[in-house]
Amino acid sequence: MSDVKQAIFGVHANALMLRQQRLDLIASNIANTDTPGYKAQDIDFVAALRKASAPSTRPGANAVRGGEPPAQRDVDVIGREARFLRAPLQPSLDGNTVDSQLEHAAFAKAALEYRISLGFVEGKVRSLMLAITGQQ
Repeated sequence: MSDVKQAIFGVHANALMLRQQRLDLIASNIANTDTPGYKAQDIDFVAALRKASAPSTRPGANAVRGGEPPAQRDVDVIGREARFLRAPLQPSLDGNTVDSQLEHAAFAKAALEYRISLGFVEGKVRSLMLAITGQQ
C-alpha cells in the first residue's frame, strides 16, 4: 500500500506524516514545560524525509515489479530515529530544557509547514477527483 501512496502522492505523503510527528513532539515539549528533568526533543525533518524517501534496504525491495516504485521505509520508525535532544539556551535548576517561547514559535512554524504539505496532498486529491469524475 505504501508503494501506491508513494506513486500517487510522492514525497508529500511522507512529509505530511513526519510533520505530524514533529508537531506531536513539540506539543509534548510544551506540555512538559514544568516537568523536572524533562529534555526538549525535536526531529531532524530534512534527514528524516531523505531517509523516508530512499528505497528500502530489504533484499529484493528495490526490484520494480509491474511498474511499481521501490518499497519505502516505515515513516514512523524513521521519525523516531531522527529525534534529537535540543541544546538548552537557558537550562533550569531542575534539569528541564524546555524553553516555552522557543517551543511555541517552533510549533507555529511546524503547524504552517504541516498546512502547506496538506495543501499539496489536497491538490493532488482534487486533481484525481477531477480525473475520475470529470467535474470539480
